[in-house]
Amino acid sequence: MGVLPATDLKRKSMISYEVTLDIDPKFAKAVETYMRQKHIPEVFSTGCFQQIHFERASSTRFRSRYQPLTQAHLDRYLRDHAQHFPNDFRIHFPHGVVPFREVWNELQSWG
Repeated sequence: MGVLPATDLKRKSMISYEVTLDIDPKFAKAVETYMRQKHIPEVFSTGCFQQIHFERASSTRFRSRYQPLTQAHLDRYLRDHAQHFPNDFRIHFPHGVVPFREVWNELQSWG
């Protein structure tokens, strides 16, 4: 099998804002429901992200990947909305959930 060519590097690089949640097992189902029915739809409604992916690694570890169209869209989210959503999350889940937030910049992709 040959080597797959890299994508055209002239396009804009992809940015991902990722939040990983490590959850106490007794809160896992409630967190999943909250994320799918309330939190992610509300974040998406800000217009800051073109796509949001919600993923599960295990029954107690979830990840949300938020993909803005540009850095300016992410900056707007962080400036105008980033305080509200974590605060609302802590109201619903004051303990039992540990979030990790990171911004990733794609360097190259294949396929």
